[in-house]
Amino acid sequence: MAVDPRAKKGFIEILNGENKGEQIEILYFPPEYSIEKSNTFAEISVPGLESPYLQYVKGNAGSITLEAFYDTYEEGTDVREFTKQLSNLMNIDPELHAPPPLRFIWGMPSQEPFTCVLERVTTRFTMFNSNGIPVRARLSITLKEFKIGLNERERNKQSSDRTKVYVTKQGESLWSIAYKQYGDPALWRHIAYKNRIYDPRSLEPGMELIIPSVE
Repeated sequence: MAVDPRAKKGFIEILNGENKGEQIEILYFPPEYSIEKSNTFAEISVPGLESPYLQYVKGNAGSITLEAFYDTYEEGTDVREFTKQLSNLMNIDPELHAPPPLRFIWGMPSQEPFTCVLERVTTRFTMFNSNGIPVRARLSITLKEFKIGLNERERNKQSSDRTKVYVTKQGESLWSIAYKQYGDPALWRHIAYKNRIYDPRSLEPGMELIIPSVE
């Protein structure tokens, strides 16, 4: 079922594989959906500190869950003609040897759409006609984020790849400076070696430290 991508509707577009470009409309626009996103942090223990530093490790795959409703009672047709369009997205594509990547669009397409795969779908048939054919169904859908390239924030990510000068402040340590500059307090030895600091606790305010690049 093809739909106009400019229309304010919800649909799922197949991005690759045998049915690339096909758009599956969510028949009755659901009133809400939920997004889940989380990060993973590692604890870096430093002797003498009351609590460890937290180092960002990675972002975890996000997910969208929603409930779709299909009703073909008035038409008298089998509702499974529509529900199978969604559940079949979990099948292995013969060209990809895996389920196809998708794009979920809610209303107007955003600058950074949600690229995903269909992770889970539960179909409940709630009404049948006199012949036992299902004519009403409710689907619980989970879409898992699928990464196909760097987003704008990742492409613009800044890192300590050039040597710079840093002026120390009251109460700072090499561990805290390494955390600020590199995102990892365990890299303090790079700064110590470059500045010939033999005691990492001997920092005083106003010291000019060379912050070397870290490959």
